[in-house]
Amino acid sequence: MNKEILMVVDVVSNEKGVTKDIIFEAIEAALETATKKRNREDIEVRVAIDKSTGDYETLRRWEVVADDLETLEFPPRQMRLTDARKKSADIELGQFVEEPMASVEFGRIAAQTAKQVIVQKVREAERNKVLTNYKDRIGEMVSGVVKRVERGSVILDLGNNAEALIPREEMIPREAVRPGDRLRAYLKEVRPESRGPQLFLSRTAVELLIKLFTIEVPEINEGLIQIVNGARDPGSRAKIAVRTKDPRIDPIGACVGMRGSRVQAVSNELAGERVDIILWDENPAQFVINAMAPAEVASIMVDEDNHCVDIAVAEENLSQAIGRGGQNVKLASELTQWELNVMSVEQAEQKSESEAQNLQKLFMDQLDVDQEIANIFVQEGFSSIEEVAYVPENEMLEIEEFDADLVNELRNRAKDVILTKALTSEEKVANAEPAEDLLKMEGMDDALAFELARRGVVTMEDLAEQSIGELLEIENLDTARAGQLIMTARKPWFAAEAKSSEDTTDA
Repeated sequence: MNKEILMVVDVVSNEKGVTKDIIFEAIEAALETATKKRNREDIEVRVAIDKSTGDYETLRRWEVVADDLETLEFPPRQMRLTDARKKSADIELGQFVEEPMASVEFGRIAAQTAKQVIVQKVREAERNKVLTNYKDRIGEMVSGVVKRVERGSVILDLGNNAEALIPREEMIPREAVRPGDRLRAYLKEVRPESRGPQLFLSRTAVELLIKLFTIEVPEINEGLIQIVNGARDPGSRAKIAVRTKDPRIDPIGACVGMRGSRVQAVSNELAGERVDIILWDENPAQFVINAMAPAEVASIMVDEDNHCVDIAVAEENLSQAIGRGGQNVKLASELTQWELNVMSVEQAEQKSESEAQNLQKLFMDQLDVDQEIANIFVQEGFSSIEEVAYVPENEMLEIEEFDADLVNELRNRAKDVILTKALTSEEKVANAEPAEDLLKMEGMDDALAFELARRGVVTMEDLAEQSIGELLEIENLDTARAGQLIMTARKPWFAAEAKSSEDTTDA
């Protein structure tokens, strides 16, 4: 029987890839359980196996408790201190008195209790091994074979007894997957679970797209080309922005590959997802123009204060620029991290004219000036009362129609307007509360919502109009979360653009 124990330990350890110590512990636990079942009393037992010979002994145990207990809670498993010291003079409270007892034979329980305990221990060891092997690999791409598909979710066999789950929402929509298929996925999370897979993967993450290009394009892996950002509509279309650190290398050509081989390999891995490769540019306007490809941009207006861009395209290119369901403008917006407003050339001209008229009226009303002076401000590029108040005096004096007295008067009026606004705004903001849509918005919490309201951002629409830089003024809010909150708040805009595009297409 002793040799049988050693043989079982060797076989299970080699087959399951777990240490022999764990198998010995499992067998000891099984022998303890069998011994307890053989006795009618609820006794406590310890089994110790000699790992070199396979010999084992069984010891009955009593926990040492205080003498002042009137009655023992578990008499078969407890012993008062006075009685315990008759057997061992130096024993203390909380320790155990142990005496040898008859051992059960390993052979009788091998197919029953031992098997169950060993299987359980081995599973625990395997799961711990998987956690250990993968906990430092979060953010990597892994590959495995589809083991089974359950309600749209996929169980992936990664080898070495490791299984991973790709939840339904992390699968590429309408992707046909069958058992035996080999898939690549992005390791998104590793967490201990009592049952089932504990590795969670994604097929929809932008990071997977970037990892695939890193594999297919040696120049990226070598650091000669950098993928600055990416955006995906999983299974349909994606955009990546690239730049080169070596002027001799064409980053777009390198990513496309000979006859499109490299980009096609990535597309095939992502269920035919079409990938646009965009040249990154440090000039935001040029980067936005590049990101709108394949649509041709007629003109562009960048509003840095509101972190948005108005894009004008020819009427016949409007549907292409917006994309089906707003896809093209949405991906370009995610790629550039700018709010993009697409319109026809005619609409852009109308908007520009309307804005000029509104500015003219603003200057007339708030500065109490006539139409001629207001029109001069608009023509000279002034867009706010703040600019009138704080643009250097010498710049305003360069305007042909203005003299020193007029400039001084206009600046004073502008400063009075700003002061009055500030006092009124502080009073309103002090009593402001966030709107219901802001409180219930995905990713929002009450504390942040009230802080935003205190800063004048009361509704989702208000939040959608903010820039990342403005939100970063809030303590403990990082760039990633600020960007995500703004994009969530802008979802209704994308939906409206998509509907407009569909209506235009139908017409």
